Amino acid sequence: MKKFSTAALIPALATSFALLFAPSALAAGKGKCEFLQNAPDKHTVVKGDTLWGISGKFLEHPWCWPQVWGMNKAQIRNPHWIYPGQIVYLDRAAGRLRLGTPAGSSAPREPQDVRLSPRIRTSPLDKDAVPSIPAKIIEPFLTKPLIVDEKELNGAPRIVATQEGRVYTGKGDRVYVRGDLGGHEVFQVFRPGVALKDPVDKKVIGYEAVHLGTIKLAREAQANNEAHAFAVTEALQEMGVGDRLQPMPPTETINYVPHPPESELETRVVSIYGGVTHAGQNQTVALNKGKNADIDVGTVLTLYRTGETIADRTDSQRKVKLPDEKYGTLFVFRVFDHVSYALIMEVTDSVQVGDTARTPE
Repeated sequence: MKKFSTAALIPALATSFALLFAPSALAAGKGKCEFLQNAPDKHTVVKGDTLWGISGKFLEHPWCWPQVWGMNKAQIRNPHWIYPGQIVYLDRAAGRLRLGTPAGSSAPREPQDVRLSPRIRTSPLDKDAVPSIPAKIIEPFLTKPLIVDEKELNGAPRIVATQEGRVYTGKGDRVYVRGDLGGHEVFQVFRPGVALKDPVDKKVIGYEAVHLGTIKLAREAQANNEAHAFAVTEALQEMGVGDRLQPMPPTETINYVPHPPESELETRVVSIYGGVTHAGQNQTVALNKGKNADIDVGTVLTLYRTGETIADRTDSQRKVKLPDEKYGTLFVFRVFDHVSYALIMEVTDSVQVGDTARTPE
């Protein structure tokens, strides 16, 4: 099957090629970080590029370059970016890459033909910098959908009444809420949805809640038996009595460097967002592990199709398991306690519920 490319669309490395390669990087080609045999001599960074896509022009595994530097988590979370107009050169004789800025470029000035070395920039993301993850793909998932566990579900504030006793309500209406607001004023409204069951032990590990909209506090309750008054600020679906609230999380800019887990990890695809049974590139899946397995944003995992156990046609008394087949890559971009959301990347087959995702080899 033809290999799909996500060079222009997929979440990308959250650092610049100023961190990317050194002479040791090419030497690492004997291991995991192999350079492509047909790697170009140079690449000019253009608007719309992703760092993952640029890396893929030079490296067989675009995600693996942070290992060359042995970057720690602090460095991964404080990246340095590159800009359109800069050029990445492959110096085959020296066995390294160089970063240069053409004369007249509006990109931040860099010394020509510099030896690349790790540098950290902690300033806010420049709007002109090449982004790590295109917002149009994952932005809706940064604040929704929600994964809630049984405890969160039972303890969440809930709508107890609507304006003028309406069964459902929409934007501009009032709703009345009972429960502890925890000092928050803006909330997501959700309805408990599909229970996510671990494919291994069949236990419920969370609920994928249906996002209904957002509400803002208008008047806080003045007595223990009084309800809080809220105004509906966004209504994607109708809200009603019994629907639950979660504080609106802060909007995040995901600029984390893709990296493998710190230890050997195996997880399973629990569900495919949207309730479908198969998925392809740029779609989102839920995994059955999260913070409990030390998964964090930027974790990269390799997808495997579990091999079937079949009857051995050469020996009717025995069965044999076929090997698991590697067919793609996942990039984790949102993590909950027991569940993670990951974007499907570079797949050669469709993803199915129950498929395995492991630490890259």
